[in-house]
Amino acid sequence: MRRLALLSALLLLSGASHAGLFSDDEAHKKISDMQLQNTQQQSKLETRFASLESTQRAQGLEMLSQMEALKAEISKMRGQLEVQAHDIENIQKRQRDLYVDVDTRLRQLEGVAAAAAAAAAAAPAAPVPVVESQPKPGKDKKAAAKAVAAPAVAPAVVAVQAAETDPAAEAKTYDAAFNLFRSGNYQGALTAFQAFSQAYPKSPLAPSAQYWIGNSHFNLKDFRSAIASQQELISLYPKSPKVPDAMLNIATSQQGMGDAVSAKKTLEDLLARFPISDAAEKAKRRLDMMN
Repeated sequence: MRRLALLSALLLLSGASHAGLFSDDEAHKKISDMQLQNTQQQSKLETRFASLESTQRAQGLEMLSQMEALKAEISKMRGQLEVQAHDIENIQKRQRDLYVDVDTRLRQLEGVAAAAAAAAAAAPAAPVPVVESQPKPGKDKKAAAKAVAAPAVAPAVVAVQAAETDPAAEAKTYDAAFNLFRSGNYQGALTAFQAFSQAYPKSPLAPSAQYWIGNSHFNLKDFRSAIASQQELISLYPKSPKVPDAMLNIATSQQGMGDAVSAKKTLEDLLARFPISDAAEKAKRRLDMMN
């Protein structure tokens, strides 16, 4: 009986030990499965992270490439603007030189004409020939004496302009004002041309002086005064060759004030009134750009 109980106890212990060994194997298997799953998930995460990193790197390179392209385009545009600014400066310089040359030529011609007119006015009139009458035979000798011709008296011609002004001083005053403008001293030129206009209101150079007064105002950015001065030129000297240039200067001043509508109308009026002038060609180019 004891032996039977002991044998039963041994069998129970053997079963329990086998059950314990079976539980450890299950645990190891579960642990292995979990480790495998963790490894797989970690691998997936690493792969995904690498993909994202590669995508970001590619996007970053693309953005960097775009930024470099934009920098290159901006640099190119800056170079083009510098070239255009240089070209515009050269064009403006050529225009100023052209104005200087044309104005100098006009003044020379006007000076020659004025000198010729003054000389003609101051010259004495040609003597009027007098035919001596011959006394008839038999007449009194006193009648023959009366027939002797008296010298003709020239009319008293007074050259008013030559008497009132000195042409040399007038030309010198104008040249001094013009040299100030040409050197870029627009305020000094403005004052000098205004003084010239007051001193020589009837001078052949008065229209040109009025034009340069307006142009001096324009270069000083006083667009309203520039417009008023050029309008005064057009009103006082409507037949002056400076009128087309004055109208062009008015249009430029109106553009400087931001009044594109008035500028366009002035350019159209210039084209209509002076279609074959140099100013009209410039007006046409500006209208093409504005349309």
